[in-house]
Amino acid sequence: MTAVAPWLVRTTPRQLPRRLLTSADRLAIAAACSIGAAWVHENHDPGALCPLRRLTGIPCPLCGSTTVFMEAGAGHWGAAIAANPITVLAFLLFLAAPIALIDPVSSWSRLSARRRNVFLGVVLALSWLWQLHRFGYLPG
Repeated sequence: MTAVAPWLVRTTPRQLPRRLLTSADRLAIAAACSIGAAWVHENHDPGALCPLRRLTGIPCPLCGSTTVFMEAGAGHWGAAIAANPITVLAFLLFLAAPIALIDPVSSWSRLSARRRNVFLGVVLALSWLWQLHRFGYLPG
């Protein structure tokens, strides 16, 4: 049987309860951070944290990442996804890695530099287009 993704590094199998606990730990930490970010935002709005957006008004590809966790912490899941779907997807992949027996860091480093750069370029370009659309810089 051939591997679907030969670059994908699998972790050694552990008992299912331990894998679930690792993912549960990650989820608990993310939930605590999200609730904390939502509380800080509600009680003291720091404004735009992105230096590019603060200085120029133009959002960067990662804009909305903090908003994702603030909205998720407040229970506004649709707003979290709308803020930056790439961040939501990356978080879900990070959360699911222990259950799927995947080592994302080793898998990433196993890719050639060219593939990593192309992948990052495409993801950042899509994210930036989303942010430019979200903030009204693109027509439509």
